[in-house]
Amino acid sequence: MSLFDQMITQVDGALRTLNGVRPAQRQNPSIAVDEVELNDNERAHAAGLMRVNHAGEVCAQALYEGQAAVARDPQTQQALLAAAREETDHLVWCAQRLDELDSVPSRLNPLFYAASYAMGAVTGLLGDRVSLGFVEATEDQVCKHLEAHLQALPEDDQRSRRIVEQMHQDEARHGEEAMAAGGVEFPAPVKQLMSAVSRVMTETTYRI
Repeated sequence: MSLFDQMITQVDGALRTLNGVRPAQRQNPSIAVDEVELNDNERAHAAGLMRVNHAGEVCAQALYEGQAAVARDPQTQQALLAAAREETDHLVWCAQRLDELDSVPSRLNPLFYAASYAMGAVTGLLGDRVSLGFVEATEDQVCKHLEAHLQALPEDDQRSRRIVEQMHQDEARHGEEAMAAGGVEFPAPVKQLMSAVSRVMTETTYRI
């Protein structure tokens, strides 16, 4: 494709992600779980956590797309795009759960998408091994935050819990696959910085 065609494709992908029109490839893991009545505080808390998870998946889509756009090795590019497609499932599941909880995604998602795409492109330009290492470092942070959500979700909200559990499994595998493909291990100070940025995003999107 020409440069113009690639730009149109990227813009189309962004709009599809932000407007929730990408379909899931897998069945929602919560489909077999009956809905239970949550009180107002529990419902609001669950919605806040799932809003954070939804925003995280928007960021993941943008990150992988940005990295794939500048990947040097075709295999690395295809691996990144495959992971992005799997992240689409998470995005759809979180959006569905937000709707069930009578809530909506974060209004900051367009900003997060743009920032994450730029970050993905920058890390990708540093080389495929750095790009893959960034995937592992990111997924490590995501897994920790999903584990915290499993502890924080209302005990009776098994529908949200099933979604988060499947997301955790997928994210952990993405990190492992990135390292197996040749990713470099990021130093602890970099991961600590990433964790601090993640906390800011989490606290913001929980409410907005």
